[in-house]
Amino acid sequence: MVLKYKFVKPYQKILILTGAGISAESGIPTFRDPGGVWEKYDLNEVATPEGFHKNPKLVHEFYNQRRKELLKVRPNPAHLALAELEKGYSGEVLVVTQNVDDLHERAGSKRVIHIHGELLKVRCELCGRVFQETGEVFPHTPCPTCGRPGGLRPHVVWFGETPFHLEEVYEALLQCDLFVAIGTSGTVYPAAGFVEVARRSGAYCVEINLKPAENAPLFHEHRYGPASQVVPEWVREMLEG
Repeated sequence: MVLKYKFVKPYQKILILTGAGISAESGIPTFRDPGGVWEKYDLNEVATPEGFHKNPKLVHEFYNQRRKELLKVRPNPAHLALAELEKGYSGEVLVVTQNVDDLHERAGSKRVIHIHGELLKVRCELCGRVFQETGEVFPHTPCPTCGRPGGLRPHVVWFGETPFHLEEVYEALLQCDLFVAIGTSGTVYPAAGFVEVARRSGAYCVEINLKPAENAPLFHEHRYGPASQVVPEWVREMLEG
């Protein structure tokens, strides 16, 4: 079957996938790069359900520290540019992020899907409620809803767990006519496979990255450089049309 790509502007539905690279320039460390988080911590101890049940105190300490660090940083020009695109573009703009920070929202983006959860939220495994949390959480902290201690955990997706909102994301991938991946490594699935889904549905695919991702050959267009520089340039082109 020969696909007819919808390369004609203006695009009606834009889906933007963002990864750690877009937030790195705000001071949030990446995970897999040299000097990243997983060189300093054992992911099996702090980012798996098994690690949490084995030592919840350690895991809570890890996320308490990350929460403090997140509250100190600010959105960078790449986040701000995407918010401006959503506000000023004639079509629909949806941001699907692998990041657990809230920098897209703080920059002004309204349509954001967090497939790996949100650092500033916790949920109770006893009653299922999810709520905002900017302070510290400990194993004995009672749930503000059910009042029981011992059930709170970070509202993030750990290794071995299924990402959130996948059905909604795949539906958007099938409908989009422009797919843009920003600051992603192309190694973490299922997100690394989103470009293939979008491309098969007829979308034009653009990679914006510091360097080529592992799935770079699947994109039609490539733009390389710091996200804080390249993303605003691309957004200006989109808005000037």
